[in-house]
Amino acid sequence: MPIELFNTLGSRVEPLTASRDNTLRMYCCGPTVYDYGHIGNFRTFLHVDVLRRAARLNGLSLKHVMNITDVDDKIIRNAGAAGMSIGDYTAKYEKAFFEDMDALGVERPEIVAHATESIPEMVALVEQLASEDIAYKTEDGSWYFRIAKFPDYGKLSGKDLEGIEDGARVDVDEYEKDAARDFALWKATKPGEASWQTEIGEGRPGWHIECSAMALKHLGTNFDVHAGGEDLTFPHHENEIAQSECATHQPFARHWFHVRFLLVEGKKMSKSEGNFFTLRDLLLKGYRASAIRFLLISVPYRNQMNFTFEGLTESANAIERLRTFVRRLDAAVKNPALPESANEELLALTVSKRDAYLAALQNDLNTAEARAAVFDMVRAANITLDNGTFGRGNVDAVQKLLNDFDAVFDVLTDRDAAVSKAAVAWAQTEGRTDVAPELLQAQSITDEEIEALIAERTDARKRRNFARGDAIRNELLEKGIVIEDGKDGVTWKRK
Repeated sequence: MPIELFNTLGSRVEPLTASRDNTLRMYCCGPTVYDYGHIGNFRTFLHVDVLRRAARLNGLSLKHVMNITDVDDKIIRNAGAAGMSIGDYTAKYEKAFFEDMDALGVERPEIVAHATESIPEMVALVEQLASEDIAYKTEDGSWYFRIAKFPDYGKLSGKDLEGIEDGARVDVDEYEKDAARDFALWKATKPGEASWQTEIGEGRPGWHIECSAMALKHLGTNFDVHAGGEDLTFPHHENEIAQSECATHQPFARHWFHVRFLLVEGKKMSKSEGNFFTLRDLLLKGYRASAIRFLLISVPYRNQMNFTFEGLTESANAIERLRTFVRRLDAAVKNPALPESANEELLALTVSKRDAYLAALQNDLNTAEARAAVFDMVRAANITLDNGTFGRGNVDAVQKLLNDFDAVFDVLTDRDAAVSKAAVAWAQTEGRTDVAPELLQAQSITDEEIEALIAERTDARKRRNFARGDAIRNELLEKGIVIEDGKDGVTWKRK
């Protein structure tokens, strides 16, 4: 069964299919690299990651293009204030963006496209639009899109734009959400700004033309999915459709995927509210990257999410329950006394929960229901492990569901210590002083040192040297490491 996905274009749920070669051709609006990414940005990129992972689990291949906006109004303003070229200025934040994406387990797209590398394609688009009198040049040498020439303008956002005033222009990249005006395709050069000498004059591209040019360059017309945050629906995506379809006379993208806004503790995220957080801010407070990922994707993409620190703690605890179960399962498999036969009741439940998990993803990527199905199985399997009725015949079905779960959610492998260590190293180079003390403490011991101390403790306990065993437990606890003794062996975790 194909994934049924809400399409903003038409406001209805439709099957998500690949138009050719079983390869989903997808374009995602990437970052504008003028600062560090905040958690609202990353909620969008994480749900795009869920989409691509679920599509692959559903048998599709991927050709995913993500743009890097490395020239726009904000970048030019900030680079100028810093006395830097836009290339030098954006390089730092692009590097940070991909480090943050890696920390969150977001897969890299197949193609990363930089706006500054597609200037010829943007110029060609403007020339095509000008040849049909859809683009026009103003006295200062800028080029604008005449939206009155596109009768379908507004079809994505559903805005009633009948009162469009022909010739009313707006030249900033981001503007009022109800401003239906001719928008800048190409901005004439200004003193001190980055510019390119081209066939349509010296200047630089407007923001909207960048994505059209890069999408058409790498995916062609009528590609399968265009993704982004809901704030991009109008005007950015509306403008993309208008200029692309006027230039090519073909549909631009078949399916539009938009991720809802993020609230923080019930309020819109803003620096003035004191609730504006980058990923790095949260890591330096001691929160785990896996918990941030899990929390941001556990609420389905079409639901507005309220990010809370209580929810972040609950997500960390939920992940630990899953990882503890995986360790129990590994220990059970290695136990020669494990019964060969399956617990038939657990086997039937596991199969049904895997069906429920896949059905939830196919139902408009309902990550909340998908997550619930996996926890139902883990709860039941833990009971059988406790009472000794779990059998070797249950392992394959349980492992299959866990594999399918982690193929999309990707939180079972523990990368948190390495991510936190990298965050602390970055904080030190940046002169940040807001690093949680317990996070600094946790950096003082490596996984290998932990394992060595646990082995020493196990040996001490075998020799009935319980004083040394207790001393090791306390030493590890002081460094944020919790030891748990179970019938299947010793496990540990970082607090």
